[in-house]
Amino acid sequence: MLCTLTRAFLPFPWTRHRRNSIQRFADSKTTFLERLSHNLKTTSTTKDDTFVSTNQIQSTTKASSSYVQFAQTYPFANNILIATTKTAAADFLAQVVIAQTPIAELDLQRSFLFCLFGALYLGGFQYLYQVQIFKKLFDVDRFTQQTWQEKLQDREGLQALAAQTALDLTVLTLIYLPAFYIFKASVFSGSSVPAEWFASGIDTYQTNFVKDETDLIRVWLPADLVCFSVPLYLRLPVRHIVSFVWTAYLSFARGGH
Repeated sequence: MLCTLTRAFLPFPWTRHRRNSIQRFADSKTTFLERLSHNLKTTSTTKDDTFVSTNQIQSTTKASSSYVQFAQTYPFANNILIATTKTAAADFLAQVVIAQTPIAELDLQRSFLFCLFGALYLGGFQYLYQVQIFKKLFDVDRFTQQTWQEKLQDREGLQALAAQTALDLTVLTLIYLPAFYIFKASVFSGSSVPAEWFASGIDTYQTNFVKDETDLIRVWLPADLVCFSVPLYLRLPVRHIVSFVWTAYLSFARGGH
């Protein structure tokens, strides 16, 4: 009798199984909802990040496109901008890194000298004679578009390359170096008389000629051979890279008072 009553009040096995199934279903439903919520948050964050990244890429592309358009439309102004920035940066490097001058003690007159020289000579005069005049004197397009193997077999092209290099070294020797010292005299001499700038600059040029000319040929002879061999669109960029190093040296060696 007791056994019968006990069995009557105990839950059937299927009842316990059903309760367990319901509990597992509820747990799985909760887990599913939690995962769904997490995925929605992650997706939203990813979309936001993607949106920001896309905007950044578009902004960068737009800025790059604007600069390219400016460079193509105003190549002369663009070259002046590059040359001025380059010479200023090279002088800053020479003063702060090479000479280890504290920034608070920078020689601003010297910085002004290189900005002025970079804008007027390197940005203006150099662009006119290397791009405009050289194109009229030499057939630069055909030679620069060849492969290196074809260039080595192009006798006329190699002769033109040698002529361009010789002409550029002559300009650097007879115009660039004297112009630099005249510019320097105009900034440092304290005189407002151009004739005195010229006399002082030429005197310094003659005094330093042997050392300056030796260094100039060591740097610019191989640089010109490369510069006048690459395609035209790379000519000035290559020259600016070499010129940056040369200007830093010139600032360190000859830029002081």
